[in-house]
Amino acid sequence: MKVIIAEKRDQGLTIASPFQIKKHDGFVEILPNELFPKGAYVTWAIGHLFQLLPPEKYRSEWKKWSLDTLPIIPDTFRYEVERGKAKQFQTIKQLLMKKEVTEIIHAGDAGREGELIIRNIIQMCGVKKPMKRLWLSSLTKKAIYEGFQRLLDETETRPLYEEAYARSCADWLVGMNASRAYSLLMQQKGIKDVFSVGRVQTPTLALIVKREKEIAEFRSEPFWEVVATFNIEGKRYVGKWHQDGETRVKEKMMAEKIAAFCREKTATVKDVLTERKTFLPPLLFNLSSLQATANQRYKFSPQKTLDVLQQLYQKGFVSYPRSDSQYVTQGEAETFPDVLHKLSQISEYRELIPKTIPSILHNKRYVNEKKVTDHYAIIPTEQVPNVSKLSPDEQKIYDLVARRLIAAHYPPAVFDYTTIFTLVDGRAEFVTKGKQQIEEGWRKVIHAQQEEEEVPHVRKGETGVVQSVNVKEGKTEPPKRYTEGQLITLMKTAGKYVENEELEKILKKTEGLGTEATRASIITLLKERKYIVVKNNQVYATDKGKVLIEAIGEQILASPEMTAKWEQRLSEIGEGKASAATFIEQAKKLATKVVQDAIMRANEWDFSKFDTQSIRRKKKATGTRVGSCPLCDGTIVDKGDFYGCSHYAKNGCRFTISKTILGKTISQANMKKLLKEGETNVIKGFKKGDKTFDAKLQWRDNQLRFVIETNQ
Repeated sequence: MKVIIAEKRDQGLTIASPFQIKKHDGFVEILPNELFPKGAYVTWAIGHLFQLLPPEKYRSEWKKWSLDTLPIIPDTFRYEVERGKAKQFQTIKQLLMKKEVTEIIHAGDAGREGELIIRNIIQMCGVKKPMKRLWLSSLTKKAIYEGFQRLLDETETRPLYEEAYARSCADWLVGMNASRAYSLLMQQKGIKDVFSVGRVQTPTLALIVKREKEIAEFRSEPFWEVVATFNIEGKRYVGKWHQDGETRVKEKMMAEKIAAFCREKTATVKDVLTERKTFLPPLLFNLSSLQATANQRYKFSPQKTLDVLQQLYQKGFVSYPRSDSQYVTQGEAETFPDVLHKLSQISEYRELIPKTIPSILHNKRYVNEKKVTDHYAIIPTEQVPNVSKLSPDEQKIYDLVARRLIAAHYPPAVFDYTTIFTLVDGRAEFVTKGKQQIEEGWRKVIHAQQEEEEVPHVRKGETGVVQSVNVKEGKTEPPKRYTEGQLITLMKTAGKYVENEELEKILKKTEGLGTEATRASIITLLKERKYIVVKNNQVYATDKGKVLIEAIGEQILASPEMTAKWEQRLSEIGEGKASAATFIEQAKKLATKVVQDAIMRANEWDFSKFDTQSIRRKKKATGTRVGSCPLCDGTIVDKGDFYGCSHYAKNGCRFTISKTILGKTISQANMKKLLKEGETNVIKGFKKGDKTFDAKLQWRDNQLRFVIETNQ
């Protein structure tokens, strides 16, 4: 008999779906079949069942926040079961301890965090039995069945567990010590708030604050442009006066003189340059590129894109969502004709699928085994859904993924870029630029047909007249704030902001700040900590965020350098080339240095240019208690705009629920009921798009869910 452990309930049920099952409380039983002659048990975690102990669980004197107790460095790290998850842990433990159970199958997500979650459970159960690893990149029934037929030996993925364990311990050390140090030192300056500091969130915040500073220091300057309309033998087009490639004139009087000179003068086509450019279809999606595209197209936050993608993955419709690769192996490419054929049966894609589907099996732009690591690109699986039955958000994300695959089977798009140089009265030169689509190619799939800037066909030497000429005034504009999608891309490409060739290479190798799996959560964390706000999809740094970066200054915590070298070493641990124990020891030294640096710099801090009154912790932040935290032993309190855990600064507990959901305010009474009984009363008037509905809010499997009233 085998026990199969998944990360979440939904995934566990999906993994069991190819077989006949019998449901139990906290697990399902797979009935005997040819793959499991004696049957099997499938159970699941609820995300992380365990968390690293908070400081006071190691030493009582560490409970009080004091500079005298820093740095906090445990001799060894220990775990405890998270509050509200003990029941499921006991269910798993009882299954593992059954005498008839002879083997464990680790079925966590195929990545380092999945390794950590499941192996921690097994270790905390104190059970030592043979273990195999189920490694999946999609959750179709076919992929699941084949995955069970080719289970990995657990030793093949054990280094990933060591990598994840080292990361969690090291992040705890730096985050816990830096957060306490800066919070306490800020309090000495009269800023009564908690400041969270972390190796990825802080350099990301530093990039946002840097852009805020560039915008604040920008000084707009006026300029003028001379714009003429030409009539060359009956062919009309517009051009801008230019000199040495510059169309802007710094003085209004000069621009008006140029315009006056040109009026009603003879115009001659001095030259026509045409360059034909070919644009290959875009690469397949990885998570970052999909998040950036969904943000640009639909204004989806990176976290929303990941959540929707995860839903599609768990239903078996797309491949593994947290992939950092944009390539597939030949094995996946061989499925594409079947996938495209199934997509062609859907009205939305019928006209987009080529009548004769070309093979891209040998096209290295998409099929390159050397560039596929743990997972291949995000693609539709052969389990094509009835798109009309997907939720509106699922339809949008699935459509992006499907179209990207379809486009890969199209020829390039071809454009002619034309530049016309027009000379007025033999002296004033104007430039006109335009483009014409020659071959639509893949743009039929990804871009709707749109008007291109067209220029008439004129030849060198043709003459005509200046039909009209005007002076247009403009102003130089500051750099634009990042969108959330651009921020994801910025985190991924952080290497280009580093003036150090060796470090730049490291950042490129380690994909910049964070990983595909963590970037969305880092942005969410920055919002929750009130370091940034997002308005109209623009990311703004708050005074709280600016003050923290001002305090840290040029220290390593605000630079991509630390996280770059960190991720490089973690990657080496995951490859079995470096020691987790050595890495943790180095993190202990870094934690000590971070505290020392903060204390040394505190005397130099000057926050006079910031509104520090606005970032003082409001009384609301320690407001009304509404219940016990379902994730840890903390207390949920009303924090003004949201309900949150009182232990977020102590142990990083991320339990938060917004006080406004789909246009409805969640009252304290309903929040108390949710935390005590697992669901609220019926709340009337939720609004989603043009629809209004009544529902209860339910907390289940560590997720907030809607329970829509069936009598609607």
